[in-house]
Amino acid sequence: MNRMILLAVVVALATSAVVAGQTRPAPSKSWTAPKTAWGDPDISGNFTNLYEVGTPFERPDTLSGRKLEDVKGEELAAIRRGIEQRTRAEQLAGEVGGTRWIWLDSFDHAKGSVAWFVVDPPDGKVPVMTPEGRARLAARAAARQATGRGPADGPEDRSLYDRCITRGLPGSMMPAIYGDSYRIVQSQNAVAIQYEMVHEARVILLDGRPHPSKRIGLDMGDARGHWEGDTLVVETTNFRERSAYRQANPQTLKIVERFRRVAPDKVQWAVTIDDPSTWTQPWTFSMPLTANDKEQMMPYECHEGNYAMRNILSGARADERAGRTSSASTDEER
Repeated sequence: MNRMILLAVVVALATSAVVAGQTRPAPSKSWTAPKTAWGDPDISGNFTNLYEVGTPFERPDTLSGRKLEDVKGEELAAIRRGIEQRTRAEQLAGEVGGTRWIWLDSFDHAKGSVAWFVVDPPDGKVPVMTPEGRARLAARAAARQATGRGPADGPEDRSLYDRCITRGLPGSMMPAIYGDSYRIVQSQNAVAIQYEMVHEARVILLDGRPHPSKRIGLDMGDARGHWEGDTLVVETTNFRERSAYRQANPQTLKIVERFRRVAPDKVQWAVTIDDPSTWTQPWTFSMPLTANDKEQMMPYECHEGNYAMRNILSGARADERAGRTSSASTDEER
């Protein structure tokens, strides 16, 4: 029911945006970021980050000491070609998603914009975890081990992604091997984002109301937004433990996103992860969302076509009958 409500809100917002007459000027040498009919920056549209698939999340050791902005031109082009070659090789070997993907030409890595995603700290690496964070993860692992359950004893042992529940935040907009389309629609009081994969949706309120009580936790968190110049700043809190990003502490995790249109076909998306009980300092990653009406969202029948879950569980039962230990493991969102 919650999903149906969210999607209804999204449709309503999209309709109001069309009625309100949002405009997006044609590109020109003196391009100016577009505005909505009511004067807010216009970041709406159909977007994809398909071209960023395969980009390293952290700075590769081979580029140690380099700044992200210094890796450009032919050097960046060579890196992007290397990503494409590696991805194709993995696809042909059946190492992407556990199968051979038939759309080998679906990625155009040459359109990818960066050599890695983490922009702060300057070394391009996720900060080390705090002692409290490490202890919490160890306690969770010990509690899990104490149950005696394997990684595929039942569907509840699989990840939320495997189970078609959520990819969480910011996982829902991270590039993957498919399902990389997103729709952003705007009204005066809210911005809504639909995610192709798992049919997820968010409504970001702009009316200034506070977050609800910490006792209320959501898989995608509770989002509140405001405009700072031409940038939409979104603060999200109130996460659930089961879906908190990288097993962060849901009580202290705050994610701040920034959406800014930087070109007629680009919205830059930057994400700051702030959880002092899990990492020694806040850290930020960033990537572009590319406007592309040809990459509009497709129906994503996750539960209806979730043969992976059936196969994982049936494979585990086959292993048990054969006296083997199942090697199935849960997926991790980066």
